[in-house]
Amino acid sequence: MGVELTTGRLERLFTGSIWAEGPVWVPSSQTVRWSDIPNDRILEFDPATGKTGEYAVGVQFTNGRTLDGDGSVVQCSHGRRRVERDRQGTVTGLVDSFQGRRLNSPNDVVIARDSSIWFTDPPYGILPGTKEGNEGEQEYGGCYVFRFEPASGTLTPVITDLVYPNGLAFAPDESVLYVADTAGPGRGVPLRIAAYDVRDGACDSRGTVLKLEEGCAADGLRVDVQGRIWTSAGPAVRVYSPSFELLGIVAVPERVSNLCFGGPDGQELYITATTSLYRIRTTTRDAAALNYQATDN
Repeated sequence: MGVELTTGRLERLFTGSIWAEGPVWVPSSQTVRWSDIPNDRILEFDPATGKTGEYAVGVQFTNGRTLDGDGSVVQCSHGRRRVERDRQGTVTGLVDSFQGRRLNSPNDVVIARDSSIWFTDPPYGILPGTKEGNEGEQEYGGCYVFRFEPASGTLTPVITDLVYPNGLAFAPDESVLYVADTAGPGRGVPLRIAAYDVRDGACDSRGTVLKLEEGCAADGLRVDVQGRIWTSAGPAVRVYSPSFELLGIVAVPERVSNLCFGGPDGQELYITATTSLYRIRTTTRDAAALNYQATDN
């Protein structure tokens, strides 16, 4: 396709999860942290030793996570139906309700340069028969993308027109928010990634939607410093231009859930895919520069 995106080969670093999700590179420990959601545990891979260990267990089904400017990890908890902060193993809740009603099951999260926390809230952790949370009711009657201001405690719905909003990522200048919609079974809505213009902490649909074929659901996604969108897509990671032109495909032996950039220079792509964690070298790095600033916790 004419664009060199990766170098080297795909490596499998760990296997043994039921559904691996929510990876983040943690600069302070130089490790990759991710969730094995049905097994209700958080795992951590150390590239220096090549070993994976349990970071925490009995975590109430954590999913997506991101790094904050102070080096702490902000993560989504299906079981606690909240967004929470993990600072050196001490976990505290940030937000768990909207207008007096519990959130569904926050799924993925990003942090803007103004320190606001943006997250998606589909119902996967409360659906009947779920193994990724605790069964429950949708209390506020929707599945929104929210913006939370930690300083004021203000929670604002910024996107309300998606069915099951999932992965999300900002363009490098934060003028656009990309959101994956994994829809719902039998909803008659195509799998898609939607682009929204961002102005003054609010989102306006720009009418740009990438429709994905069945079996290639976009779940987690990242945007690199060139503005290209890296997204899970069935048994692969697909890379698109900001206008949704397909630029490349990284084939993976399992269904991909999520991904993150990491490593000392930020150019390693870590991929969670069903039972395993994979890695491949890239020619770029994440637009979210916070992930590559070594900070002291």
